[in-house]
Amino acid sequence: MLALDHIVVSVKDAEKTSEEKSGSLSIKAIKGGNHEEWGTFNYLAHFANDSYLEWLSINDKTKAQESDNPLIQHLLYIQEKVEEPFPFQFALRTDDLDGYIEHFKAKQIPFKGPIHGERTKPDGTTLKWRMLFPEYNIETEMLPFLIQWDTPNKVPGLDNPQAITSIKYGDLSKEKFAHIYQLKPRKIQKNYLRLQNTKLYFTKDKPFSYKLT
Repeated sequence: MLALDHIVVSVKDAEKTSEEKSGSLSIKAIKGGNHEEWGTFNYLAHFANDSYLEWLSINDKTKAQESDNPLIQHLLYIQEKVEEPFPFQFALRTDDLDGYIEHFKAKQIPFKGPIHGERTKPDGTTLKWRMLFPEYNIETEMLPFLIQWDTPNKVPGLDNPQAITSIKYGDLSKEKFAHIYQLKPRKIQKNYLRLQNTKLYFTKDKPFSYKLT
């Protein structure tokens, strides 16, 4: 089953915003690191249900503009439109990214990837992962991307006791979403799908929102 991996928040200054949110939300935030290839860096807050918030900023606009990573292209678009912190994407964690590639091909679902990512942590170690993006128009909609970690992303002892307990999402119907992401909706769950660690509610609201409790 898919799990919520993380929510991506566009910010101008990830360090400053993480410090502000640490106080207002009573959470611990840590420095993630730099994505050298994409011209970005992040700060993170990990939660009890094995998910996290990512505050993502640009520190090299030229590299970001040259990137073919759909997430970075979307980030650039959002930062041109919105000044304040803005949640604009979320990632669904899988341990079978290759299976999703075959699924997308078989069902003729347009996609980009897999895109390989890595960043250097403050302790000098390197995290590696792969991402897969169902195609979408960044000006009108958002489809979450899939992620598979090649190296563990957990930081022992730094989880916050809160959890991201739900997401409200309005870009696709529940049935269309279930088709793309190979989920099996239960009839009794009329307006939501259950992920491994949270619930995804389908509404008419845009942009998406999340609940942290």
